Amino acid sequence: MSKENKECIVVFVTAGSDQEADLLREKLLAAKLAACVSKTNVNSMFFWENKIQTENEVLLIIKTKYSLYSELEALVRQLHSYDLPEIIALPIISGSKPYLEWINENTKK
Repeated sequence: MSKENKECIVVFVTAGSDQEADLLREKLLAAKLAACVSKTNVNSMFFWENKIQTENEVLLIIKTKYSLYSELEALVRQLHSYDLPEIIALPIISGSKPYLEWINENTKK
């Protein structure tokens, strides 16, 4: 695995509204904690407060570096409206070398 592969991650964050998702995207990009943040609508079903719940949410797919995860998580927690926001990081085990280099070049050093 190349250095770029080991450093690059994808982080999933769900938000309760388009406005909240757009605020998170803007702040993450402005702080250079993400190179790209994609947004899509999802219908989530989950167990919360002792029952199954269903909500329309907005899923953010954040491309960043592992070394920035703690700072990214702290910013999301600060801005997020949920008591327990979904913040899940996954490693990128393989990818286009130029794209992975672009992630590294467009986030904090």
